[in-house]
Amino acid sequence: MTGAQLKEELIAYSKSIGIDKIGFAAADVFAELKERLKEQQNHGYQSGFEEKDIEKRTNPQLLLEGANTIISIALAYPSRMKDAPQSTREARRGIFCRASWGVDYHHILREKLRLLEAFIAEKAPHARSVSMVDTGELSDRAVAERAGIGWSGKNCATITPEFGSYVYLGEMLTTVYLPPDTPITDQCGDCNICVEACPTGALVQGGQLDSNKCIAFLTQTKDFLPDQYREKIGNRLYGCDTCQTVCPKNKGKDFHLHPEMEPDPEIAKPLLKPLLKMSNREFKEKFGHVSGSWRGKKPIQRNAIIALAHFKDTSAVGDLAQLMKEDQRPVIRGTAAWALGKIGSEAAENELISAKEQENDGNVSAEINKGLQMIQNQGIH
Repeated sequence: MTGAQLKEELIAYSKSIGIDKIGFAAADVFAELKERLKEQQNHGYQSGFEEKDIEKRTNPQLLLEGANTIISIALAYPSRMKDAPQSTREARRGIFCRASWGVDYHHILREKLRLLEAFIAEKAPHARSVSMVDTGELSDRAVAERAGIGWSGKNCATITPEFGSYVYLGEMLTTVYLPPDTPITDQCGDCNICVEACPTGALVQGGQLDSNKCIAFLTQTKDFLPDQYREKIGNRLYGCDTCQTVCPKNKGKDFHLHPEMEPDPEIAKPLLKPLLKMSNREFKEKFGHVSGSWRGKKPIQRNAIIALAHFKDTSAVGDLAQLMKEDQRPVIRGTAAWALGKIGSEAAENELISAKEQENDGNVSAEINKGLQMIQNQGIH
């Protein structure tokens, strides 16, 4: 069987197992990406979650000796939630980004790639293949761009003509030669909407992201959030979709092709106050199957506290005060103190004053003082 014949069979098989788009690229060094990554590193724009070794990220031969082809796959996910619950004054809600709706996409894509690997092994028994999704060394976007899946948008997402940027990406390195596809040319043109709409200015310029300012990254950190970003997070519990939702190429794009990707509204848009008292076990039972749970309960709880402050939810004062006085984690105690100052009621002020006397952690004490200062500035006594 020739490479061209195997490619045609692979394309047909990929459709039969629910892969929405498949592309093929040569396993050459990503020279342009290498220079971009070095620039990112020099500017300190990296998040720390990515593979640190630039050689591994840009040279497929280091991951699979004798690699000839990289297969890129894309699965479209929904952009709209059916029956989304409303956040009301009595019951405030947070939101998980669209990439954390439904079952963790890593599992879904790995299974598709496993099936593709088995198909190739059956057709070409001597082939060696290795697959990765998101957490692998290769850049999913660089591979997808070379394989003709889409172009790298100014919002740093892969934008496909069919599904917009609402796609999950995965790739497979294989020693089999399969004829490469033609990359899609950049179609962003003069549009700069995403760069201008980014809440924190994390999109330094089209196609360049300072990860340390990106809300999607910030929501996943476990420490105190810098003050200037607390105001920007709003009610986001995990991730940020702003640079996708404002993109003209995403207008009208909403695909419900995979039942396992459909969001449970009570998980994708959960009530905030119950999150504050949730045990590790309860958190895993409710959120463990979504990608947004990978960093554990702490960042989600911290973000829920910030969201309640964003809403100035006076009904949460008692719960926040309890966290500030009793929680073992300084980040949670301190963020709760800041939130009480932001909410700014007389009850919140009294709780802060009483907590100030018993707090021994310097960082938490600083947050209590910050909260009291906010209330003083608001003139609440």
